[in-house]
Amino acid sequence: MDRFLLRICQKRPVVLDIFSAALLATGLALTPAAWAEPIRGAGSTFAAPVIAKWAEIYKTARMDGGDFSSPDWTVDYELVGSLAGLMRLDQPELDFAATDVPVSHAELAQHGRQQFPIVLGSVAIAINLDGVAQGQLNLSGPLLADIYLGKIQSWSDPAIKAINPDLVLPSLKISPIHRKDGSGTTYMFTEYLSSVSAEWKTKYGADTLISWPLGTGVEGTQNLILAVKGTKGTIAYAESGQVERASLFFAAVQNKSGKFVEPGPEGVRAAQNAVDWLKAEDFAVSLTDQPGDATYPICGATFAVVPTIGKSSGRYRRVHDFFRLAFKTGSRDAEALRYVPLSQPLVSEIEKYWLKEPSAAR
Repeated sequence: MDRFLLRICQKRPVVLDIFSAALLATGLALTPAAWAEPIRGAGSTFAAPVIAKWAEIYKTARMDGGDFSSPDWTVDYELVGSLAGLMRLDQPELDFAATDVPVSHAELAQHGRQQFPIVLGSVAIAINLDGVAQGQLNLSGPLLADIYLGKIQSWSDPAIKAINPDLVLPSLKISPIHRKDGSGTTYMFTEYLSSVSAEWKTKYGADTLISWPLGTGVEGTQNLILAVKGTKGTIAYAESGQVERASLFFAAVQNKSGKFVEPGPEGVRAAQNAVDWLKAEDFAVSLTDQPGDATYPICGATFAVVPTIGKSSGRYRRVHDFFRLAFKTGSRDAEALRYVPLSQPLVSEIEKYWLKEPSAAR
């Protein structure tokens, strides 16, 4: 991957375009506007693969078949998790945060920021269990809550056997794995557990950081996937496309209609169609545990949060430009990565939202 597109670092050297370099050679002073800089974002690991792909598309489109590439045609995105991404918005060099947890209208207004969804996806329940084929294991929300509460500790537990009567399940200890960094995927998963388990909701609730009652904590999606691969009997949660590309097995999860549904685009589209985006201020909706026979119950959206007050219009309009192109030409790439692109009516509403002056939007 192009080194400008996806780097994990704290500070980067400023890169000058050819014109700026020429000015330096002649000893002329540069104003800040003369420096070419990438669009800088940080946050969600859930949506990182598709953001990286869109960054490639953006750079290619802006080069328009030529050989010259300016840094301000690139996107520099840091995979730090939703919580850290939002925290970094206080840094003046950051142009957007990607978060799987929608920010409230009041908080956005307080800091002078916009928010809009960029892509949809699902959280798969990944397992490492011999003798179980892809999607063959059924799990319900209450069972998942009891596993992470420590009430169910063996794969041969009668409660698991009851909804998997045709499977031969081993007498193997269940080893739960969870994220220990501030993760939007954790928020989606624990929001779901809170919706199906009163005990989980009371004791732990939904958040990006949880004081887990048991299990092994790891940082980042890739480390979580490696942990699942490395130990028999493990169970974990991660963005479904990344789980599939890692060739991990996942469970089907019971939805509100009592149907066992595998993670994937069809279940996400059903959840998208079950909510009213336009009634929510700044598009802050939850796709968790929505009704419908085809709905997968652990779905979510990734949102871009963009500072506007105190920034030049050229600065935040660049972010709009990037996502406008992603919405227009990046749908197939999102689908290839097992995400679900936004519907065209929703994209149209987002583009109207961008036209509002920052003060009027707040």
